[in-house]
Amino acid sequence: MMDQRRERGSEEGEILLVDKPKGWTSFDVVHKVRNVLRMKKAGHAGTLDPLATGLLIVCTGKRTRDIGMFMGLEKEYEAEMCLGGETASFDCETPVVNLKSTEGIAADQIKKVFAEFVGWSTQIPPMWSAAKVRGRRLYAYARRGEDVERKPREVHIRSLEVLAIDVPVVKFRMVCSKGTYVRTLVHDVGSKLGCGAYLTGLVRTKIGDYSLHDAVTIEQLVSAYRMQGIPTAGKLGAS
Repeated sequence: MMDQRRERGSEEGEILLVDKPKGWTSFDVVHKVRNVLRMKKAGHAGTLDPLATGLLIVCTGKRTRDIGMFMGLEKEYEAEMCLGGETASFDCETPVVNLKSTEGIAADQIKKVFAEFVGWSTQIPPMWSAAKVRGRRLYAYARRGEDVERKPREVHIRSLEVLAIDVPVVKFRMVCSKGTYVRTLVHDVGSKLGCGAYLTGLVRTKIGDYSLHDAVTIEQLVSAYRMQGIPTAGKLGAS
């Protein structure tokens, strides 16, 4: 099973497809992989927020040189959002404010607004994100209550498919270019609908042709290496 879910490279390093758990940062996953594989070099190809789950590509050893090859690939996500409020982080990491009624918002109206975001557009990275300004992560400023100027980024959304609507909850699938913030899309959709919205769930299902279906969980990764006689570093967890 593991042979199908990673590209082996022995001491040259390897490419791992990992299903990131909820609550872990992307670096938590990289740190765990370093410990389990006893590799000094490891990195990931595209950050997932702690509250998100799904596909994370981790490269180890000399294969870390390949990270850039994956960074530019399209990403596919399945997401859930809630209408009728906003948060500073655009997701559930911060309290819901600006509560508004969703009465009268119809499914056709929601689908029409989603369709307006397909194609090229610009996004401003949210303050609660890992993007850097003046050498610091934006979330570091946000935690101190600072709001800094951010430059708009050009992004491309190839497809947006509304999967289910049960107001105030909307579920959708999105295929987009690198650097696209699903949280920002959700916030912008809520603004256009006039009721606000925030992200309540996010799963990355694809990076290019690499699929979450072929990824391994942290537990499976640890188990596979233990069976091969390679000692793991401590208990399972982001330590």
